[in-house]
Amino acid sequence: IFSNNSCTYSWGTYGTKILYQNTEAVQSKFFPPLQKAMLPPNSFQGKVAFITGGGTGLGKGMTTLLSSLGAQCVIASRKIDVVKVTAEQISSQTGNKVHAIQCDVRDPEMVKNTVSELIKIAGHPDIVINNAAGNFISPTERLSPNAWKTITDIVLNGTVFVTLEIGKQLIKAQKGMLFILHIFIGPMCYFIVPQSLLSLAAEWGKYGMRFNVIQPGPIKTKGAFSRLDPTGEFEKEMIDRIPCGRLGTVEELANLAAFLCSDYASWINGAVRSGTSLVLHVLLNI
Repeated sequence: IFSNNSCTYSWGTYGTKILYQNTEAVQSKFFPPLQKAMLPPNSFQGKVAFITGGGTGLGKGMTTLLSSLGAQCVIASRKIDVVKVTAEQISSQTGNKVHAIQCDVRDPEMVKNTVSELIKIAGHPDIVINNAAGNFISPTERLSPNAWKTITDIVLNGTVFVTLEIGKQLIKAQKGMLFILHIFIGPMCYFIVPQSLLSLAAEWGKYGMRFNVIQPGPIKTKGAFSRLDPTGEFEKEMIDRIPCGRLGTVEELANLAAFLCSDYASWINGAVRSGTSLVLHVLLNI
């Protein structure tokens, strides 16, 4: 979910303005990113997908791909103007209606109302992607209680609120779903959230639910790198530590998410799919 000023702009297949880095290592020529859908057309025909943080970056990329493959998508964000514009853009691009709802995942009552609206608009979801996140960079010794609370309220509490509310509704309706958490956060929740979600895989599998986690490495989109690496100083160091010699792309993450959401991955439950996560080590050393 990253961007900085050392990049050139190029439109990706899924409608996200991807920022391709110009600092790739030599070996990156052997690992070019594919920018086309991995799954066959209509893979999600008749499915309902709910994506938090779906207005920009990775959330927008995943929503666009799912919509292009037939899913009826509902995206949510605190910034209703942003998700409305995104919903209109994706709907126009894919020819498949995308709905926008305002939701602050930190507020359990608002989450409850959002889920009710989601069910009213599109029905019970088959796919839930918790993509809402918050990022900023700070040495641990300077981390304030409010800063800690801000991140954990979004990434940890928000994930729990959405998961529990939708899960309860699906159990009541006797309808299974796939839940997938896309996560790129600091170490404060790096183990807590995945372990909590994976325990649900064992507990709620009997209800027809699958829970999987994606922990990707650094991917450039407009947003997070302006906070995590505003000067671009650490981009080269990150790339030097990545075996493929380049950063990831929105399309690669979207294809992985779509696969895990699909029936092709019906045996995968309680798994953590990690990308090049060594960016965490870089950030910890700042």
